[in-house]
Amino acid sequence: MLTLGCARNEVDSEELAGRLAAGGWELAAEPEESDVVVVNTCGFVESAKKDSVDTLLAASDTGAKVVAVGCMAERYGNELADSLPEADAVLGFDHYADLSDRLDDIVAGRTVASHTPSDRRKLLPISPVQRQSASEEVEVPGHAQHGWGPRVLRTRLDDAPVAALKIASGCDRRCSFCAIPSFRGSFVSRQPDEIVAEAMWLAQNGVKEVFLVSENSTSYGKDFGRDGARALELLLPRLAAVEGIERVRVSYLQPAETRPGLVKTIATTPGVADYFDLSFQHSSETVLRRMRRFGSTDSFLALTEQIRELSPEAGIRTNVIVGFPGETEDDLAELERFLTGARLDAVGVFGYSDEDGTEAETFDGKLDPDVVTERVSRISALVEELTTQRAEDRIGTMVDVLIENVDEDDDPIGRAAHQAPEVDGECVVIESEGLTVGQFVRCEVVDSEGVDLIVRPIP
Repeated sequence: MLTLGCARNEVDSEELAGRLAAGGWELAAEPEESDVVVVNTCGFVESAKKDSVDTLLAASDTGAKVVAVGCMAERYGNELADSLPEADAVLGFDHYADLSDRLDDIVAGRTVASHTPSDRRKLLPISPVQRQSASEEVEVPGHAQHGWGPRVLRTRLDDAPVAALKIASGCDRRCSFCAIPSFRGSFVSRQPDEIVAEAMWLAQNGVKEVFLVSENSTSYGKDFGRDGARALELLLPRLAAVEGIERVRVSYLQPAETRPGLVKTIATTPGVADYFDLSFQHSSETVLRRMRRFGSTDSFLALTEQIRELSPEAGIRTNVIVGFPGETEDDLAELERFLTGARLDAVGVFGYSDEDGTEAETFDGKLDPDVVTERVSRISALVEELTTQRAEDRIGTMVDVLIENVDEDDDPIGRAAHQAPEVDGECVVIESEGLTVGQFVRCEVVDSEGVDLIVRPIP
């Protein structure tokens, strides 16, 4: 099982591994040892698609059968199969329930028809409150518990002390640059009891931190009816109380939907990381409207101020897109004003490029690629300066570090509450002895290197 893309895909892979184990399949440690290599592809942006194709081609070189699943397979289906004969099958989400049988067919040499793509938003009712029952009849990745009772249908693919936990799938937003809703489908929340049960299972399997993922976590509970507005606020303390789970982290928050009650819950609940992964994307009102999003520099700065009033050392990260069609120098200056005022801990900077089937693909005002590249460099340089300053501001503060591995100098490496896995920097623990992976250590920040912190355990 090879996984590309985001943490949501990682959860889907572990769900698929659980399904395959239930069907009698065994996971091999290396592709060369496999009868079948299942590649969980990413189809978000062009570079991710290329990585997925390259991985499929490399898998075919092992001599094993190769099966493509995941977002790229769902999005392009038989088109991908026609252009990539090295793949023995291209299967969509609707194949997940009987994936074990389909692999049996492939190994036996029986032909499995490739997936035919469709707009998955049309598979569930328009009204969110009608989706909970309807979703039991539609394959929704990450919702494999239907019909399995208390059993968690998931197999861990590593032994890391942190694991992603999916709370919802799909998205109802219509951002003009994003194609995800068309192949991931409409938004569907998982039931709280099911999520808590999976958190308990993860704790029993060595996990110390759970990382809540979805396409839009601030929408969690919108399909529960009148009582769903505070669903995430109520879920977080339950997860933090799970024995063995020492830290709960929320990701993928939409700024326009982030309510004061949720901010307070994340910022002040013991066991919940005071960490805000906010999808700002830009701050110019003009650009945001063309993106089919809401907000402004001032409203976004007010949100960051609200967070820091409750938790001055809270971590805040985001992604931004520059070079969007119609973006002017004034728009870029507005984004710079926001980034300078917000004092964010981490920022991903991406240059706009057309995405198949999106509204923005049809927009006028496209910028020359060289202009987009120049703007990416300009904003990236500002971001590097600002996030480095933010890390320097943490020198002298105390952080709780989860130890995750050891570097080449035998120094333990971990993450503080303001650092999410892989994207927000790390903590290098010096002058330490006897620390083990999975251990939480109270440390003082003594130095910084870019966004990374150098920390020393407190005796």
